[in-house]
Amino acid sequence: MKCYEGAAMTRSLFDPVSFACGVTAPNAFALAPLTNGQSHDDGTLHDDELRWLARRAAGGFGLVSTCAAHVSEDGKGFDGQLGVWSDRHVEGLTTLAQALRASGAVPVVQLYHGGARSPSRLTGAQPWSASSFTEDRPDFEVPRPATEDDLQRVIAHFGDATARTRAAGFAGVELHGAHGYLLSQFLSTTMNTRGDGWGGSIEGRARLLREVTRAARARGGDGFLVGVRLSPEDFGFVRGVDLDETVQVARWLADDGVDFIHLSLWDVNRRTRKRPDVHPIALFREALPAHVRVVVAGKVWTRADAERCLELGADMVALGRAGIVNPDLPRACEDAAWTPRRPPLTPEEYAARDVSPRFLAYLRRFDGMVAG
Repeated sequence: MKCYEGAAMTRSLFDPVSFACGVTAPNAFALAPLTNGQSHDDGTLHDDELRWLARRAAGGFGLVSTCAAHVSEDGKGFDGQLGVWSDRHVEGLTTLAQALRASGAVPVVQLYHGGARSPSRLTGAQPWSASSFTEDRPDFEVPRPATEDDLQRVIAHFGDATARTRAAGFAGVELHGAHGYLLSQFLSTTMNTRGDGWGGSIEGRARLLREVTRAARARGGDGFLVGVRLSPEDFGFVRGVDLDETVQVARWLADDGVDFIHLSLWDVNRRTRKRPDVHPIALFREALPAHVRVVVAGKVWTRADAERCLELGADMVALGRAGIVNPDLPRACEDAAWTPRRPPLTPEEYAARDVSPRFLAYLRRFDGMVAG
């Protein structure tokens, strides 16, 4: 299905969404991968993270993603982050996959390496990235440039992590190429100033992401979902990323066998700076073959918001804050008159939604999320 700006929506949010690999989600609602700090310090699954995700699967989300799970010990970026870099993580991942599948959701692990955003206090080592660069942040540690051994190792780690997720019973993986983490850092003209085959032109800067994608595709095998999350242009921690280059990267990833591209738009109602005449959803839908699904995220709160995304060409909508506050949102949206709850919520209200004290502490960093 291709459905562009100004076209009529041809399917419902409640229709199944099939992917080229053969996986089918029961509807077009996805839970976005969300940092929550609820796992054990060694990356093994904690019951708090299990309850948080299982509640959203039970609430009707057709595809449920974990938080960004680090594929290497030196790629950890957050306290309490889920890990997938060791076989000892497989037992917990298996429990999680079974719980999500029990509610009919398609379970996906988001795979990630923080690169320059993996602080030494968590990893015990200097961060590394495409190149050495600085940022005007008090806690920023200047990364060292990646060696060839670093690059070959991290490609293998993404592949190994993919194999672990499949062994654990997950339906697929999403590779985190957005938000200024390692794969996004390599795409950046300001963070990647390398003069070898891993930098320079967009072909060189996209090489790591493409090789990681091919490794995931190979290790996942037939019937396994592989997607990539992208930031279309600069926003937040993303710097040096060009919209037209990102469109080209998405085309290459389609050639490399991805099942979906997940666009992190921050606000689906906002146009891009470079192409204000066309909505980014329509731009990427036009650029990609029909079998590559487009997933979009960014301040989708209501059924009308989600339906507008489908009208523009999206196949699925990924909900972040709306899914935190409304764990049963997909089921509730079947009533067209239903209005979702919006923050702030009290700590007691979050607890009733299976948000643990550790996740609540993280949410307090964001204005207006927690009452009081």
